[in-house]
Amino acid sequence: MLTAEERERYARHLALPDFGEEGQLRLKNGSVLVIGAGGLGSPVCLYLAAAGIGRIGVADGDVVDLSNLQRQVIHDTPRIGMPKALSAARTMEALNPDIVVEPHVGMLTTENIDRMVENYDFVIDATDSFAAKLLINDACVRASRPLSHGAIWRYEGQTMTVAPGAACVRCLFAEEPELSAVTAGPLGATAGMLGTIQAAEAIKWISGVGQPLVNTLLRFDTLTMGFVRIHVEPSPDCPNHK
Repeated sequence: MLTAEERERYARHLALPDFGEEGQLRLKNGSVLVIGAGGLGSPVCLYLAAAGIGRIGVADGDVVDLSNLQRQVIHDTPRIGMPKALSAARTMEALNPDIVVEPHVGMLTTENIDRMVENYDFVIDATDSFAAKLLINDACVRASRPLSHGAIWRYEGQTMTVAPGAACVRCLFAEEPELSAVTAGPLGATAGMLGTIQAAEAIKWISGVGQPLVNTLLRFDTLTMGFVRIHVEPSPDCPNHK
């Protein structure tokens, strides 16, 4: 049941068609793991906290650097040198003290990824490493946990929601793409756009409203504001679907 204060805080959600109190209660009782508190993770964490997701895990093994602040808007200048997971948690708790934020300081590995993923209802990949994306993807497939995949490069972004049995990240890539996040940008607002979309996918999934990007790759170009939806089927060559 929502408290009087929660009804006021989430009044705009409660007024939404097909959302209402039932949708908000599902958010309150739901949990999301955000892996990466950088360019994508910043808007993801902010909007999940603001939306009232009851329990949010933030996993990141890096510390805040001056060069991050061009796009990683959950951090600020006085926090340079602070672990990103702790910095993100501090901002989220200040935004919404009614939620539980669980910072996980440290890198995810093959030894701890399964245990981490299994503890949440929905997972968001906000990393910038292809190896990390495959690690997260495979763990979510094993645990039958829905996953929001996201990646940015220069002015471009792409995202897809991986549901149990649906197309996964390995279905998209036969081999690792040759991209460099350092030399190729990205434009800070591109990270904000994609992270917001990923947050919306998590909110939709947990609240039960709308149609998630399952078997659908969404790509956009910030320079032209062109958006493309690409239908994706599980690949017979993907080891997760054999």
